Amino acid sequence: MEQKGLSRWLKGILAGIAVCGLVVYFLIIPEFGDAIARHYPEYASCYWPWLIFIWSTAIPCYIAFVFGWKIASNIGADKSFSYENAKYLKWIAWLAAADAGYFFAGNILLMFINMNHPGIILFSLLVVFIGIAIAVAAGALSHLVRKAALLQEQSDLTI
Repeated sequence: MEQKGLSRWLKGILAGIAVCGLVVYFLIIPEFGDAIARHYPEYASCYWPWLIFIWSTAIPCYIAFVFGWKIASNIGADKSFSYENAKYLKWIAWLAAADAGYFFAGNILLMFINMNHPGIILFSLLVVFIGIAIAVAAGALSHLVRKAALLQEQSDLTI
C-alpha cells in the first residue's frame, strides 16, 4: 500500500473512532446514566457530577486524535519517520497517561464523597490499565520513530 493510501485509511479509521466516541460520550453514557437514575432514585443526585466527569475524560482523547491526524498527514506526505511524528507520539503517550491518572483519581474522589461504588472502581481499573497500555505503546513508538528518523537522516547524508 502506498503512503497516500495508508494515510487515507488511517484518517478514515481515526474519523470512525472519533464518531463512535461522540456517540458513546453524548448518547449512550447519558442514556445509561438516566436509566440508572430512573431505576435507582437514590443515585439521581450523582448523574450530573458523573456525566461531567466522564465528559471531561474525553478532552485528552480528542486532543490525541488531532495528533493522530497530524501523524497520518505526515505519513501521506512521505514523512513517516520524522522527529515531528515522534513528538506527536510522545504527546499521545503523555495524554493517555494523564487521562488514565485523572480517571483513577476522579473515581477515588467520587468514592470519598459517596458518589461511587467499589465495584465501579474495580471496573475503572480496567480502563486505567488500557490507558496506561496505550501510553506505554505510544511512548515506545515515539522512541522507535525517533531512532528511525535519526537513521534516515544519517542515510540521507551518505553518498
